[in-house]
Amino acid sequence: MTIEQLYSIFKQYPSVQTDTRSLKAGDLFFALKGPNFNANQFAEKALAAGAAYAVVDEAPTTPNDRIILVADVLDTLQQLAKYHRQQFRIPFIAITGSNGKTTTKELVSTVLSTTYKTYTTQGNLNNHIGVPLTILRVKEDAEMAVIEMGANHQQEIASYCAYTLPTHGIITNAGKAHLEGFGGVEGVRKGKGELFDYLRAHNGTAFVMWDYDYLHKMSEGISHIIKYGTSNADVTGELLQSEPFLSVAITAGTPLSIQTQLVGAYNLPNVLVAATVGRHFKVSDTNIRQAIESYTPSNSRSQLIEKGDNKIILDAYNANPSSMKAAIENFAGIKADHKILMLGAMAELGPESIEEHRQLVDLIKRHQWDAVILVGGDFMKIEHPFIRKENAQEAADWFKSQNLHNSFLLIKGSRSMQMEKVLA
Repeated sequence: MTIEQLYSIFKQYPSVQTDTRSLKAGDLFFALKGPNFNANQFAEKALAAGAAYAVVDEAPTTPNDRIILVADVLDTLQQLAKYHRQQFRIPFIAITGSNGKTTTKELVSTVLSTTYKTYTTQGNLNNHIGVPLTILRVKEDAEMAVIEMGANHQQEIASYCAYTLPTHGIITNAGKAHLEGFGGVEGVRKGKGELFDYLRAHNGTAFVMWDYDYLHKMSEGISHIIKYGTSNADVTGELLQSEPFLSVAITAGTPLSIQTQLVGAYNLPNVLVAATVGRHFKVSDTNIRQAIESYTPSNSRSQLIEKGDNKIILDAYNANPSSMKAAIENFAGIKADHKILMLGAMAELGPESIEEHRQLVDLIKRHQWDAVILVGGDFMKIEHPFIRKENAQEAADWFKSQNLHNSFLLIKGSRSMQMEKVLA
């Protein structure tokens, strides 16, 4: 079956699922497989549950005209996404970076949604499965699409661009994240820079944080560059305050003040790029401000939580050396009588991991805290004077035992550490 023929079926049944637990009547089921699973085994179950068709790459034991056999299900899913993408003549804005890409995606899509029918990545479905699924969820009434791209190795972003075909792109930053897969910071920049490589080759538009010198070089040669930052940019802004929430003034053009519900001065670039994208696409300043001010972070991303008379910054969705440093320094600058750090270890740092954890310990030592709890991973392999806990559950037990009052906590760690369990 050709992609064109499969697309005709998709037009009749425009809902794609890869998990039988999420199936609804009339869905197309794509039977993906990996090292630890093989959904080909569930094709007949999917049909029985109401799927219109099942796409498989292993021949069924019993022939069924509702089972479509292809050479590779994942490749077919991505090809179908590309074919669907090619039906649109609208902006497709791709977002990647080491830190802040999900928050940026949420802010940008929230701003654009005030004025345009906008489709965007749900949650963080930003990998080789999530990106094509996101594209296939873009409906015919779309006026904008905002696609988040995550990556942990070279050529991954390039592969997403091959079927996302972005017209616009944002690299939030390129710091110390996934060092194991990228092979160091220069490897991170090369890998994230694949988005700008695509835009350069296809007459695209890049929104560039002009405060970061390395992004100047990475964006060289792109036909259309729109700069944002704190100075020398098309759209400039400054931090008004960051306690308890970030307040920003857009200073280029008509002045615009925005009081966000985001925690941390490190979110300033995310707000600036959302305002920049909004202005580029003629969203009114009133809508830009209202959209950003209405956005409430969730899913353990820079959430400010109150438990009794304690305040907690829960930023436990992910962590790398760059985001950890920013979060610790931001927290150190907050005025509070009793501050406590509860940090889970960082993952995917390869041979640099021990040294990166040591550097964090050195940073922590430069500030005053009521208590510091370091949890799991390579925090357990280095010398430090702080409280050690093996996992998030042990950290939760410590938290409950302290009966804290009038304290301010920062809870952060890599996704694998599940530091949100501290508050469970």
